[in-house]
Amino acid sequence: MHILEVSGLKTYFYSDGRVIKAVDDVSFSVKPGETLGIVGESGCGKSATALSILRLVPAPAGQIVGGQIRFHGENLLEKSEGAMEQIRGGKIAMVFQEPVTSLNPVYTIGWQIVEAIRLHSHISRKAARERAIESLALAQIPAPEQCIRQYPHELSGGMRQRALIAMALSCEPELLICDEPTTALDVTIQAQILELLERLQTQTNTTVLMITHDLGVIAELAHEVLVMYAGKIVEYGDVERLFARPLHPYTQWLLACIPRISGAVLPLPPARMSPVSNEAPEACAFAPRCSDATPLCKQKTPELVTVDTDYAVRCFKYSAVCHQGQKKTTKSVSICG
Repeated sequence: MHILEVSGLKTYFYSDGRVIKAVDDVSFSVKPGETLGIVGESGCGKSATALSILRLVPAPAGQIVGGQIRFHGENLLEKSEGAMEQIRGGKIAMVFQEPVTSLNPVYTIGWQIVEAIRLHSHISRKAARERAIESLALAQIPAPEQCIRQYPHELSGGMRQRALIAMALSCEPELLICDEPTTALDVTIQAQILELLERLQTQTNTTVLMITHDLGVIAELAHEVLVMYAGKIVEYGDVERLFARPLHPYTQWLLACIPRISGAVLPLPPARMSPVSNEAPEACAFAPRCSDATPLCKQKTPELVTVDTDYAVRCFKYSAVCHQGQKKTTKSVSICG
């Protein structure tokens, strides 16, 4: 049983006559109480995927043009805006990467948390205030009774991020989406926030979707990991398996970027921004950066195939397509099964 099932999701952005396929046929699922990590460089579609789940893609430039997003079996793309307002912040909450832009500067921390609680719980302001204090204490904010009277600018970056986490957890959501929650923080505070998220998940059994470009975060928190490149999934499966034996060249390059005590430096692909949709749309998006690219890679996009139980990769090296005349040995992956 999966709490969230995303299948064939397509989110496109339209600009100046171009179509940017930010999320292109993405499918995955998350089990209750577990953490799924989504990694990849900037522009690969991580945040667009998260915004699509909550139907917060900025319109009219951005549109969800295909697929399904099932939460407890119900397709969120078929729900009314009123129903989604009850789900956002209530059953599914999100922690954004920039607390400065996520918190309203003219209202106190307490006012903002209390309003979120009352919107979804319909309890008195006094009871909501007490729950807000409990949420701030749960997020390990010292003197929460004082914090609720403070404005965002009176808190440090780490405290603002904790306040955002407290707000997200105040309505006891079943699914928590964390969109690079430690990006703007120094390494010491990052470690504290990650430890906090891990502890809170254990206490509340909340399902977490962790979006980041930091593989160290994924190694520490995630059960499964999904690697994205140019809007597509290129590798997906168990986190320990991925770190031990990465299959896709892009995943291998990501892991090669991790500093090593030995000082050994592995060769990296050419520095290059992620491709846009109208740049060789039929070819493998990673082919221009891949040292193992073949003529076939520059002609068509490989399918996401299962190479082991619950483990998938998008590369012709593991697809029967590249073995002309040979019997097919892999099958299309079923992410939501």
